[in-house]
Amino acid sequence: MADSSEEFIKQHMFGNPQIKPDEKRAFLGNFRERVALALTIGQLHQAGTPELVDKVLKNYPEYRVYINGRMDQELIDPFMDIAIKEKVQFTVLVQNGMRVDQELTADDFGLVVANPTEKIKRRILL
Repeated sequence: MADSSEEFIKQHMFGNPQIKPDEKRAFLGNFRERVALALTIGQLHQAGTPELVDKVLKNYPEYRVYINGRMDQELIDPFMDIAIKEKVQFTVLVQNGMRVDQELTADDFGLVVANPTEKIKRRILL
């Protein structure tokens, strides 16, 4: 009985344990093996990136787009429009509530295209 009580207390103090929380945080809630395309905020500013994302989504309509909602709206809108045009599901994630509030950098991921349920056999770009 003592073990189950101790586990109950730990679970309610610290929450449910998560598998690879840093990896999931970096890839906007996804495990690395499910990610087909991951672009940093710096890469999203480059010319030709929207065309690349559009091409990937045309070839893989079953994947889902995850957009970092902490970016400026001017950077979010074009990629939301692409997902809507290609009829691909997307999620805009704002990861508030973390223990440490960090400023976004050009090296943080801004857009991730991932399979929501299965491991990716061939990554496009990481």
